[in-house]
Amino acid sequence: MSQVLVEDEVLKVISEMLEKSPKRRFTEAVDVIILLRGIDLKRDPNAKINEIVELPHPPKNRPIKVAVIGKGEFAVKAKEAGADRVIEPEEIEALAGNKRALKKLANEYDFFIAQADILPRIVRYIGPVFGPRNKMPVNLPAAAVSQLPAMIEKLRRSVRIRMKDQPVVHVKVGSRNMTPEELLDNIKAVLSVIERKYEDPSKISKVYVKTTMGPAYELPISYTKRR
Repeated sequence: MSQVLVEDEVLKVISEMLEKSPKRRFTEAVDVIILLRGIDLKRDPNAKINEIVELPHPPKNRPIKVAVIGKGEFAVKAKEAGADRVIEPEEIEALAGNKRALKKLANEYDFFIAQADILPRIVRYIGPVFGPRNKMPVNLPAAAVSQLPAMIEKLRRSVRIRMKDQPVVHVKVGSRNMTPEELLDNIKAVLSVIERKYEDPSKISKVYVKTTMGPAYELPISYTKRR
């Protein structure tokens, strides 16, 4: 887990954010914004981060939806495992050229899992739409179909962190009806992935937390706990 947060102080800030941010008519998400320094994405595109992070406490404002693309035993296993939708490759092919329908599909689900030997067949259809939305499927070989239920459950507890053109990560880490302790655990999980990626916690410049429509609150960080 992350070593940069001053946990006691962070809990106070999160509590203040939950208490003082204006109430809405819906349960807002809680986001973390992480600013990094010393990373030149133009000179080193590989410095970008794009990873799936399993959260200790899944957000409570809405379920994370997982769709599975596959056929045969893979599709049967996905239905048995309770996937939110099982999509046959022919359904994807039928949407070829229908960008609007593909956008709707991409926006409807948080994660996609694809049978690995089918992905080359459909990637030309979904790539131009799913790629920019960070919804490209997670691959799973048909021979590993027994792992599908566990993968679905893991993704339902996960978020994807992605860096675009600037060294900034902005990701949902929970919902307003979660406790400060739960939100802290989730923020630490995200930060720990970033720390492993760059192998230097001091590259984390600032960390903010906010509700969907509320102001950002800066979280206190320290590098004195580095190993």
